Amino acid sequence: MGNRKRLVADKRKEANKTTYFAKLNNCPTSPRKMNQVAALVRGLDVYKALNILKFNTREASGRLEKLLKSAIANYEAKSNERVEENTLFVKSVVVDSGMMAKRLRTAPQGRGYRIRKRSNHVTLTLDKK
Repeated sequence: MGNRKRLVADKRKEANKTTYFAKLNNCPTSPRKMNQVAALVRGLDVYKALNILKFNTREASGRLEKLLKSAIANYEAKSNERVEENTLFVKSVVVDSGMMAKRLRTAPQGRGYRIRKRSNHVTLTLDKK
């Protein structure tokens, strides 16, 4: 690793020590469906977001709820303090498309239709008020 790369990597590591986040890679849900659920909790308090995700009927909300709990645990581990009411909020939820598995489905007259099984990467960031 070159000197410049090492300096940039060290700077990124220092910045990550003060940010509280959790990542979910290759989640087998389409990015559009996950983004619709993520839009429900962006900018909300942590406990309000947990309640919304807990009682939402979509499959993606269960995965996002688990990710939010992981981000809260990361906050408690990094800052050595408990989460109190109205101190943490969901700063950002970024949903990117991940790996796409491609399959063929038989179609009439000897053709094949392509099925794209999408996945996504989710990064959830918390911040103090």
